[in-house]
Amino acid sequence: MSPTVVSASWLPAAVATAEGGEGGFQTPGVANFWWPVVPFDGTGPWVLTRPALVLLISVGLLAWFYLGATRKLSVVPTKSQFLVEGSYNFVRNTIGRDIIGSKDFLQFVPLLMTLFTLILVNNVFGIVPFIQFPTMSRLGIPLVLTVIVYITYHTVAIRRKHGVLPYFKSLVPPGLPGWLKPILFALEFLTYFVIRPLTLALRLFGNMLAGHLMLLVFILGGEYLLLYGDNLFLNASGVLSFVFSIAMTFFELLIEFLQAFIFTLLAALYISDAVSEHH
Repeated sequence: MSPTVVSASWLPAAVATAEGGEGGFQTPGVANFWWPVVPFDGTGPWVLTRPALVLLISVGLLAWFYLGATRKLSVVPTKSQFLVEGSYNFVRNTIGRDIIGSKDFLQFVPLLMTLFTLILVNNVFGIVPFIQFPTMSRLGIPLVLTVIVYITYHTVAIRRKHGVLPYFKSLVPPGLPGWLKPILFALEFLTYFVIRPLTLALRLFGNMLAGHLMLLVFILGGEYLLLYGDNLFLNASGVLSFVFSIAMTFFELLIEFLQAFIFTLLAALYISDAVSEHH
């Protein structure tokens, strides 16, 4: 069979799967990220969504695990105690002490530990069977975490500068020409109050949203090609799509860890900037 005949046989089906339509494959979209579980009034915004439910479950699981693992500590650690100590030492030493500094880091370790473990568990939920939803792919959740980080950051900075006015004055270094100070102040204000918070939240949100959408495309697309493809080429493409989705799942685990690490690392970096005497 010539390549022209092969392309003519599978092209209409491929176009149908891409465009959707009646009976066609519907590509995943934002609707896949809005799953109301308990609607309170049926139409309004007050609903208990699946992301909110998964977030509450993660909080309960983390509390249960850490309280249970630290209830009876021993010199020879159990598996759960070893995991707790390993995760704590990783956040404490690699992120907290190395970034913020040995003088000030201890007071921020609880915040950093909470951010890292909460984000990591919720990211991993994206590939857990029967859950399969990364809650950080809902923008509101990374935004709340970012607000917590920036309230901490600015509070520490204001206390270090002994007031709000000295803190804002410190945004502009001394010795600059008068005409340059308003321009630099505006740039620094945008950096610390707008750009940094947005990029911190959007980086986590965007990566988890894109990763989840890619997995959905390959899994749902593979299922459609395998079940409804009208020739062996489309059926084989469906199998290949499933294989690729499995490979992507292992890669996604690395991305999920890195996103939790990067968010916590940047939070520590911004806090270190606040405690620095040179800011």
